[in-house]
Amino acid sequence: MRRLGQILQVAFTYVGTIVGAGFASGQEILQFFTRYGWPGSLSIALASVLFIWLGTRLMLLGYDTGAESYEDLNRHLLGPRLGSAFSLLQMGVLLGTSMVMVAGAGSLFHEQLGLHVQTGILLTLVLGYVVLRRGMNGILSINTVVVPFMLLYVTLIFVGTLPLPTAGNWLTQPADYPLLKTALAPLLYTAFNLSTAQAVLVPLGNAFADRKVLLYGGVLGGLLVGLMLFAGHIALSARMPGIVQFEIPMAQLIDRFGPLVQLIYSVVIFGEIFTTVVANVFGLSLQVKPRTRFSRPVILLGILLLCYGGAQFGFSSLLSLLYPLFGVLSLGWIWKLMRRSSLTA
Repeated sequence: MRRLGQILQVAFTYVGTIVGAGFASGQEILQFFTRYGWPGSLSIALASVLFIWLGTRLMLLGYDTGAESYEDLNRHLLGPRLGSAFSLLQMGVLLGTSMVMVAGAGSLFHEQLGLHVQTGILLTLVLGYVVLRRGMNGILSINTVVVPFMLLYVTLIFVGTLPLPTAGNWLTQPADYPLLKTALAPLLYTAFNLSTAQAVLVPLGNAFADRKVLLYGGVLGGLLVGLMLFAGHIALSARMPGIVQFEIPMAQLIDRFGPLVQLIYSVVIFGEIFTTVVANVFGLSLQVKPRTRFSRPVILLGILLLCYGGAQFGFSSLLSLLYPLFGVLSLGWIWKLMRRSSLTA
């Protein structure tokens, strides 16, 4: 039972690190999969395999090499000079994606709760600082609470979609984009998410003494990410093309369940946004600390203030620009990870 609990901790932390503002809001699914029509389903299948394979391998490499941060792992994969250069790039990526997460919280509070955008942004930053002071234990705890609720609500959205006459759109929606662009989408999506998730997955590999806990937890986490992608894609396809007008499209999918369920789901989406904010800022702080003389609390405050400034540009505009760009920059890294990948226990 103790091993099972640890496996679930690893799986939920993996899911919570991947599933952030872009995923939980539906914007990532729209940008990388649903807008490509029926081939989007094949893209999700490929992305799911990559998440199971490479996400698990990231944790196992962290365990096997004793890497304490993602820079240690990048040096192992890419060599000292290139690994350090890529790690510096990753610092920019983590900061940019953290800004997207915080902006997503602001949009959520505005669209779903009728509150000012700045209320959501500031609440996220304050709570983030409180959790980040606890380090990895705080990240494990918050994901263990939030992710099961996210799984429940994605299931609710999926089940609510099945009776609709448009439920089969994911199989028939026209493919209006070039084949090459469609084929690259899952690679860019996986490369981007895993290259940023390594900020937590690598030190997570050192948080457990049992290697099989990481193996089974990684496989389960990758599988859950894939299933959630499929469920969200099917639900969003049933509401195309009108659903694209919303900043938080997933929240619109449950309007038929009443205001109370919408409110609870908004809390769940905020939880998923929040888990990725703390994961990214945690990883970023690990890289900044050796390069400065500042204390960890001061570094955390500085990063969160930068996130506040970047979040003022807005959620969907940041996501549509930064995520594909970061995915392209991460392709070489994920190729190196593939070449080193084996899931032997």
